[in-house]
Amino acid sequence: MNESAEPALVSLRGASFGYEEGPLVLSGLDFEVREGRALALLGRNGSGKTTLMRLLSGGLRPHAGRLSVEGRPVTYDRAGLTRLRTTVQLVVQDPDDQLFAASVAQDVSFGPLNLGLPDPEVRSRVEEALAALDIAALADRPTHLLSYGQRKRTAIAGAVAMRPRVLILDEPTAGLDPDGQERLLATLDRLREGGTTVVMATHDVDLALRWSDDAALLTPSGVHTGPTASTLARTDLLGPAGLRLPWGVAAARLLCARGLLADPAAGPRTAEELAALAD
Repeated sequence: MNESAEPALVSLRGASFGYEEGPLVLSGLDFEVREGRALALLGRNGSGKTTLMRLLSGGLRPHAGRLSVEGRPVTYDRAGLTRLRTTVQLVVQDPDDQLFAASVAQDVSFGPLNLGLPDPEVRSRVEEALAALDIAALADRPTHLLSYGQRKRTAIAGAVAMRPRVLILDEPTAGLDPDGQERLLATLDRLREGGTTVVMATHDVDLALRWSDDAALLTPSGVHTGPTASTLARTDLLGPAGLRLPWGVAAARLLCARGLLADPAAGPRTAEELAALAD
């Protein structure tokens, strides 16, 4: 974990959870989300990524351990969960599991309305969220007529309308074409610039290397978190996490071996950065 004098924005300490009549999915887990750091969460299927995200967002309650926001333990009464959900929002992988209203604007307004906000404030939040996700023109579009990428953006806009400090996304680029992925990543960059801390669960190590500041690898021995480039270079962790070496890390090692790069952590994260090194 990253060391800091300030408490983590969101943290789990000694958290354990298992589903009914099943083994523990997570046991004694310590995990934290630091404000302002883009965090990629990686691990093999069944490693507990979805469970961890639902624990962080209050959708599940740990059987042991505690969830805290800025050092204050979360209570699971109405007031405590409202406080948590105005701090942390989770967007699931399949937008069809999250969208249910007749139109885009109605769907995005659901969370703010549930907070009991006055109508002018709800309208302001909806307009702000639609603009942030570049879907303002779709406000009145029926949700069942949206493309897959538009549904993804609408689901994220619904979370953004809650103005969370932490936005957790489960495989947000899955199912998107390359242009859709680039547009979504640009949107996430804008949200980060506006002060939102973003956590992304992904299987794509190349995307994690390119996008994130820190990487958290879920392995059978626990979660291992650190700066992305160095963490994704650890083959002793990648294997147990069911992951391969990112091409950028392999390229950095080759460049260092040939005396073309002094620090492997400064290696290319995108094809464009690799091309620039070759110039």
